[in-house]
Amino acid sequence: MLFSVATDSYDLAVREIRGEFGGGVRIERVSADLGRIVSGGPSVEELASACDSGRIIFVRHLTVELASFKPGDVPEPHELADLVLEALPRHPQALAVQTWTDGPGSGGSYYHRLDEALGARGVTVSRAGQDVVVSCFVSAKTVIFGLNRLEYSLSDWPGGRMRLARSDERVSRSEFKLEEAIQTFGLDLPPGGKGLDLGASPGGWTRILRQHGQEMWSVDPGELDPRVTADRKVHHVATTAGEFFRQNRIYFDIVVNDMRMDQVLSARVMLDAVPHLSRGALAVVTLKGGGKNPLDAARRGIELLSKQYDVLHARQLHHNRREITVIAECP
Repeated sequence: MLFSVATDSYDLAVREIRGEFGGGVRIERVSADLGRIVSGGPSVEELASACDSGRIIFVRHLTVELASFKPGDVPEPHELADLVLEALPRHPQALAVQTWTDGPGSGGSYYHRLDEALGARGVTVSRAGQDVVVSCFVSAKTVIFGLNRLEYSLSDWPGGRMRLARSDERVSRSEFKLEEAIQTFGLDLPPGGKGLDLGASPGGWTRILRQHGQEMWSVDPGELDPRVTADRKVHHVATTAGEFFRQNRIYFDIVVNDMRMDQVLSARVMLDAVPHLSRGALAVVTLKGGGKNPLDAARRGIELLSKQYDVLHARQLHHNRREITVIAECP
């Protein structure tokens, strides 16, 4: 089984996997952001469950290895199609094919080879949105093919590397983090809800939640981008989170926090928000990394959140860099 990670989180992911499934799990490093569980490990279903629930937070993407080749020894496309189809219990109507590399480029030539060969067998190929995902990792030394059901892949992007479009409407890079979390975890944000954005400046997360139909209260002593405040359903409260909570009488359906502070402080701010949340309200918080023991620090933040929230997910997403995103629910 193959798992992808952020380059500087590989050792943390290995520590988590062995901590969850035992020190006998044999793991080898394939590339900077890809590891292989060689023996003694869990099934892909068990590992995916541990990742989805937040027991393992530094793994981004999973696939079950079908075969690996030296770049000059990769079989002809029709043989690759046989490799994929013979691994499936029945002939599929459609598959996703996702390629990525550890260098420049995307490995797209392998996508086109599989697209053509599988298409000749009557299989529709797309890059995402299918129940079964064919993965292809390409490096200077190896080409690896894998197969997995989407429900156990953790991400519907090649190697978990989500790519979101840049646009003139975006007011901050941080928007990508929330957008990725909403898509990855399938967050349900019914239109007409009330949202609270703590440390909102310059307003990127507020803007994304407005796109999902939430009326927003954006708390930050700093300024918001004029494109955000021009929206009548954005209420900029120019104060600190603590002062806002002392004055507030509104109940919110979602609270988000992307403030630059350590994990424990961020978690405590989220605990302060609990009396202001409706039952079942969602909470999204990024816990910042760093320090000598980022895994232990993240766990302390999650443990603190668990005192008053049901923690649903915790993962280092592609756009997090040295952070993790936690999704929780107010009971």
